[in-house]
Amino acid sequence: MKKLFGTDGIRGVINEELTPELAMKLGNAIGRYYLGKYNRFIIAKDTRNSGDLLESAMAAGAASAGMNVEFAGVIPTPALAYITKKEQTLGAVISASHNPAVYNGIKVLAKGMKISDEDEVEIENLIIDTPYHYTVYSGVGKTRQVDHYKDEYVDYVVSLYKNQRLPKDGIVVDGANGSISTVISMVYESLGIGAELRGIDPNGLNINDQCGSLFPEFLGKSLSLGQVGVLFDGDADRCLFVLPGSKLIDGDMLMALNSRKMVEQGRLKGNRVVATVMSNLGFEKYLTSRDILLDRTRVGDKYVLERMLKTGVILGGEQSGHIIFLDRSTTGDGLITSLETLNSLEELGETLDEFVQSFPVYPQLLRNVPVTDKKAIMENARLKDRLEELKTRNDLRIVLRPSGTESYVRVMVEGIEQLEVEQICHELEELVQECNDG
Repeated sequence: MKKLFGTDGIRGVINEELTPELAMKLGNAIGRYYLGKYNRFIIAKDTRNSGDLLESAMAAGAASAGMNVEFAGVIPTPALAYITKKEQTLGAVISASHNPAVYNGIKVLAKGMKISDEDEVEIENLIIDTPYHYTVYSGVGKTRQVDHYKDEYVDYVVSLYKNQRLPKDGIVVDGANGSISTVISMVYESLGIGAELRGIDPNGLNINDQCGSLFPEFLGKSLSLGQVGVLFDGDADRCLFVLPGSKLIDGDMLMALNSRKMVEQGRLKGNRVVATVMSNLGFEKYLTSRDILLDRTRVGDKYVLERMLKTGVILGGEQSGHIIFLDRSTTGDGLITSLETLNSLEELGETLDEFVQSFPVYPQLLRNVPVTDKKAIMENARLKDRLEELKTRNDLRIVLRPSGTESYVRVMVEGIEQLEVEQICHELEELVQECNDG
């Protein structure tokens, strides 16, 4: 079982859970584990003020193990995924995604994809068993700054959509004061999209601060009739949309919309989409009505990708907006998701509001319950017995799981009647709290 890595890398409060020492140990372990298989280790980061600190520590650890290190600077996570795939090498992005600046994290990628659980366990074992191992002086790796990776990513994305139908105006962007701020204007302007850009003035501390994908009302309350808001998170691997009045268009809806265009274009191989157990039943019904199958997997975009690769599926993702267009990118890419969606609206000849009116949404509630020991809660007999009782209900769908990145147990209840969904969710939330209190 993994001790440091969650579902999306290592994450924690900076200088408390995620320290320079841990970053250096991680860099050293990565260098030792992959030395000989990859000759370069590319480090990217988002806009957090702690990024420089962790970048330096991790680079020192990797170089001391003999790995050459390149600094890509502030770029989106999917940009690093693109570069590591193109260069067939190893990388890491320093980011805590949608979390505020007090947090940071480290995600490791190889050839465009997050490394496997098995690799994460091996790296953890190196950190625990032998925290440091230094190469001889003649084998020490070199470090250097590389500034052209951002431009390569921008050029790639523009090349994908330069001949596609896209709106010229009516778009408002919330960049979450994150890494999308380094590329969004170049891409949208090159494609002729006249967007109003907000949340693109990072100062190291304002990333995801009351803006971005977790705060749709930041844009939603100010949008005018006919405008569409595009929301990114801190490292731009997810994208959501919002309509006037803060009506959120989540990842389920975006995949449903894009699947229709992809069927028409012959891109949706097998007429199948991969999503997680958290996706709304309304999404499944929408796809089924159009002869598209939904394949569910465990929570985490890396597990979505694994299923996609195994089954040959091109479109997959999560409610949160991690959406993978596998014929475009090997990871969730918020920028590509935004462009695919804007293009779909043009190709299908309907507004986002018209699409939403046709999309069925079943009542669904999600609660994050803070706990001290996630594993103990999940093994609690009283809680397990109640979940077994609820499984007999055909009109309810319940997912209870530990968070992979934070000290929460996540409770999701979905059903037909809103009142009953609220009651069951409240009951399970209280039960988890009682189990936590002993």
